[in-house]
Amino acid sequence: MGRVPVFGAGYGGPDPGPDNGLGTGGEALHTWAFSDDPDDRRVLREGTARSGAVVLGRGLFDVVDGPNGWDDKTGYGAGEVGKPAFVVVTSSPPESVRLTGLDWTFVTTGLPDAVTTARERAETASSDSGKELDVVLMGGGATIGSALDAGLVDTLSLHLAPVVLGAGTPLFTGGAPRMLVQRSVTSTSTATHLIYDVL
Repeated sequence: MGRVPVFGAGYGGPDPGPDNGLGTGGEALHTWAFSDDPDDRRVLREGTARSGAVVLGRGLFDVVDGPNGWDDKTGYGAGEVGKPAFVVVTSSPPESVRLTGLDWTFVTTGLPDAVTTARERAETASSDSGKELDVVLMGGGATIGSALDAGLVDTLSLHLAPVVLGAGTPLFTGGAPRMLVQRSVTSTSTATHLIYDVL
């Protein structure tokens, strides 16, 4: 254990927010996650099945826990796996949580501490399940970029959708260059799924 894969799908269109989580047009970036294509289903199933804990930033939490956010049909691996622990990086915990059926931990001391907490949760889940589980850094884009810059990411999993939105939330916005080693490529009609080791 100890890998911190980034399970990201783009990032999002312009004007994201709690009522427009993926931004304008951003749904097109995530079509693969709802596809009936057997390779898309396999990529989603395998990625979520390895999830021992999931780290996300506060902005993304506000979207998924918002009134138009996740439910029984949409959400992290909905219909694919159990419910991993979720660790949120935030300056202050929310006053309430709508998705009370999920295991939420709010870390106010920064991203490295959130990843450490998630690793502990994933190690416990690995021990309980008898299989090796990972920490998944779901996003948003700034959280993923900060984790890459801090050297906290070992594996980068990207899902490149065949759409150009023209604006939106970028996944990479600068930072230190990183060398990647390609591990796998799976192409479908809805996305090209890329997995890299981060050096």
